[in-house]
Amino acid sequence: MGRVAVMAAPLLFGLLLLLASRCTAAAPRHDRELGWEEGEGEWRPEEEEKGRGEGEGKERGLFVLDRLEKVVESEGGQVRVVRGQPWPPAAAACREGLMHIGFIAMEPKTLFVPQYLDSSITLFVRRGEVKVGYIYKDELVERKLKMGDVLHIDAGSTFYMVNTGKGQRLQIICSIDASDGLGFGPPYLSFFLGGGGNPASVLAGFEPKTLAVAFNATYDELARVLLAQTRGPIVYYAAEPGSGGDEERQGSNGGDAPRRGARRGEAGAWRPGSRGEEDDDARPTWSWRELVNRFVGLGCSGAAEANKKGGAPKPFNLYDSKPGFRNAYGWTIAVDKHGYEPLKHSNIGVYLVNLTAGSMLAPHVNPRATEYGVVLGGEGTIQVVFPNGSLAMSVVVREGDVFWIPRYFPFCQVAARGGPFEFFGFTTSARRNRPQFLVGASSLLRTMLGPEVAAGFGAREKDFRKVVRAQEEALILPSFPDTGKREKGREEHGKGRREREEPLVIEQVAKE
Repeated sequence: MGRVAVMAAPLLFGLLLLLASRCTAAAPRHDRELGWEEGEGEWRPEEEEKGRGEGEGKERGLFVLDRLEKVVESEGGQVRVVRGQPWPPAAAACREGLMHIGFIAMEPKTLFVPQYLDSSITLFVRRGEVKVGYIYKDELVERKLKMGDVLHIDAGSTFYMVNTGKGQRLQIICSIDASDGLGFGPPYLSFFLGGGGNPASVLAGFEPKTLAVAFNATYDELARVLLAQTRGPIVYYAAEPGSGGDEERQGSNGGDAPRRGARRGEAGAWRPGSRGEEDDDARPTWSWRELVNRFVGLGCSGAAEANKKGGAPKPFNLYDSKPGFRNAYGWTIAVDKHGYEPLKHSNIGVYLVNLTAGSMLAPHVNPRATEYGVVLGGEGTIQVVFPNGSLAMSVVVREGDVFWIPRYFPFCQVAARGGPFEFFGFTTSARRNRPQFLVGASSLLRTMLGPEVAAGFGAREKDFRKVVRAQEEALILPSFPDTGKREKGREEHGKGRREREEPLVIEQVAKE
């Protein structure tokens, strides 16, 4: 008997460890400050950051994503990513519909070097202007994007970005389709076409002789192009690369040329000098654009031809679009594959909501998609309900915060009384989402109003009908009055009862 107990002890201990790890994964994270990491103040006004109390924001909700990963750090900018979560949290192997949210910041006069990703991305320009060049149906297409523009880039499509705003920092929010990804390591994998030592170009991984034959070029030519760039994925430049107009940047870093020469000297196998009898000095120096064009099979007029044909879809601007719904308390815009055809390729939707001070986007359910949101401005409360009818989360969010709502979970957003509340986001379906509103003039209860539904609530039909029809507004609802019987009655309950009972949604508005 004693032997059996000794043999069973390690197995029991292992099971306990497994159970503890699952419980930890399922528990909400409360170990991070509200919003971005230190140094990320550009996504939130400085005065808001200073105005927060010492202990405020440390308790985060189950559906707030507050762990940023630094994916790219370069002299000209950075990329940080918030990973999406599967539901339930323990279902780590489930990648269907999973999405990450990326934040790209680029300084003025910078270039994000050519690359392709293992995930499709949809860009939303938060601030600034950007020129995006990407491959669409074997053609190079260049699009100039402004604030509010949305542009989709397929997984595996090579692209680059240039900050064209004069003296303005570029800020982009993007969706990263995790279901496309390879599923290991970082939230997405970049395969850099441009680059030298940092980042390394995928071209440089081939043997020098292979490249010399493939490009029909000398080793010196290849070394000058493939080994020169060592400043990171996002680099400064003052004019189009290869045009000879980059004197400003080169002049400010005079020690760069000797360093690059030394690097070429260390290139070893890259130094044979020529393919044969040709004179190296007689051959022109290539620019990165010529190299890209030769690699993808384009002439110099590839971008102009693609744009002239009009085959590539144009960006979709949310701020120039007519709201799908508007009343005195706010407006909403939802874009799916019917409004912007490229979204069907990644099967995502895009939305933008603006609520006036104190107003509420009524409690509703997304029957087709998980929703990811980023607060663009203002402050508000997000409440999410579990399937068992208990409150899963009620948390205050501010500019820069990221939240997500699992499919089928009831939720609502309530603007603080201090000002408008604006948030933008993505949904994991390109079909019409058709959210089901639970309260308001166009709610499910109003549509299904009858004795059966009243009986389901255990109420008299007359009383039930009166309550359901009391709200005359649809979708976006007005704030609760500052004074009134409900507010006075609420004050009489006392602190003890409020701690025992979760507040009603309507009471949360009054509390603001």
